[in-house]
Amino acid sequence: MKTYLFLGALSSVLFFSSCSGDDDHDTPNNPEAKIFLSKVTTINYTNPSNSNTSVVTFDYNSKKQLIKVSSQGRATSFEYDTTGKLSKTNYYNTDGTIAYYTTWTYNENQLTTIKSIYPDSNGNTTKVYTYNNDKITGTSLCSSLNCTLPSTSSYTYSGDNVSTEISFSDNIGGPFTFKREFSYDNKINPYSLTNIYFRTYLAGTQFLSQNNYTSEKISRKDSEGNWIQIQNMTYEIQYNSSQLPSKVIGKEDGKTLIEYNYEYITLQKQYTTFPG
Repeated sequence: MKTYLFLGALSSVLFFSSCSGDDDHDTPNNPEAKIFLSKVTTINYTNPSNSNTSVVTFDYNSKKQLIKVSSQGRATSFEYDTTGKLSKTNYYNTDGTIAYYTTWTYNENQLTTIKSIYPDSNGNTTKVYTYNNDKITGTSLCSSLNCTLPSTSSYTYSGDNVSTEISFSDNIGGPFTFKREFSYDNKINPYSLTNIYFRTYLAGTQFLSQNNYTSEKISRKDSEGNWIQIQNMTYEIQYNSSQLPSKVIGKEDGKTLIEYNYEYITLQKQYTTFPG
């Protein structure tokens, strides 16, 4: 069976993580300490003879805002507006030049559109978000000015967790539609502690759900419109003393396909002036 490691999407944490923008309860005498993700090590075993390891690190400022993510010699920097919302991200090549940047548009407190701007405007993309009761229900990604068939994702929830994710893309090999169905533990997902705008930005089940998924069934829609199961993953989760995942091992039929190792730091907001 061909391995479709959709779980690899977790490695896209390379572009995300931050603190919550709500620091109303911090004071100079009792600054609120919060736990943040500081490092993610991913080991991909889909090629048994040549496993692949990637490391992502996170840097924060004194306001507990993410300011830089680094991986494999590349970096992403983050800029915020005066209200604490993300306003721009810059993506750098290994030589320090800017590969592209993104601009963000909001409707009050909801992120609605992200535009990625490249040196060659033919590479520009636009991602649009839709909501229902403040939960993201779908995204649409266009990679051209005359986009007629965008890549889409839709999300169905059970409580605070995504129960089903359906994604569509029209690639060179033809259009594909995949369905992912999940079950969960009752522990906090580390990404649920991060800034809502980053979670919205990346979307995806692992960023939108409150808990950690322990199983994942993946199906593909055939030409007749039938769902054909192509993968059934289970995830073994180890937790640290804060009951956050420290290691997640993804398996199919007892075979380890991917492993994630999480490291955390505790930060307190540093004040230069007395607030209020």
